[in-house]
Amino acid sequence: MFIFFVIWGTWFLSEVFLARFIKSGSADSYKMDKNSLRIMWTTIITSIFAGVILMIYTNLPITAMHLTGYVGLFVIIAGMILRIIAIISLGKIFTVNLTIHRNQHIIKKGLYRFIRHPSYTGSLLSFVGLGLSFNNWASLAVIAIPVIASFIYRINVEEKLMLQQFGHEYTEYRKKTKRLIPFIY
Repeated sequence: MFIFFVIWGTWFLSEVFLARFIKSGSADSYKMDKNSLRIMWTTIITSIFAGVILMIYTNLPITAMHLTGYVGLFVIIAGMILRIIAIISLGKIFTVNLTIHRNQHIIKKGLYRFIRHPSYTGSLLSFVGLGLSFNNWASLAVIAIPVIASFIYRINVEEKLMLQQFGHEYTEYRKKTKRLIPFIY
């Protein structure tokens, strides 16, 4: 059980670190954001709390094997790695709040050749992994569905911002890439 708490805690603390310290200093970012960051964090906290409660008080196992929990931990780690790679690819232009930096351009290399939001893909994988690590269908659903919906709202806000800033170039980039899952969505 110790390994579960270590991985859950590492993942949670990494997200808190990003939210706390990797913000743009732009005053316009709050307007650009359209409350999407606040909506995401409210959804995340509520969903995880509900997922834990459901894990404790309902008996809806995904499988009878304990292996499911470890698969969930592996998915959390895979999501963290994917997110870190995406953040490193963006470098100094990565922020948790939405903003466009002066002289910013569209990143089209690495993971960004295939999907437009690999950082979000990594986060979402980690949330699905959390639900799997609880080995409870109700927990998985109450974590994954609302969190995915809040991320899609955020992506819609971000893509409108990118279209306003980059116009035709971003439209062409969207035609060549998927949002979150290579070759699918």
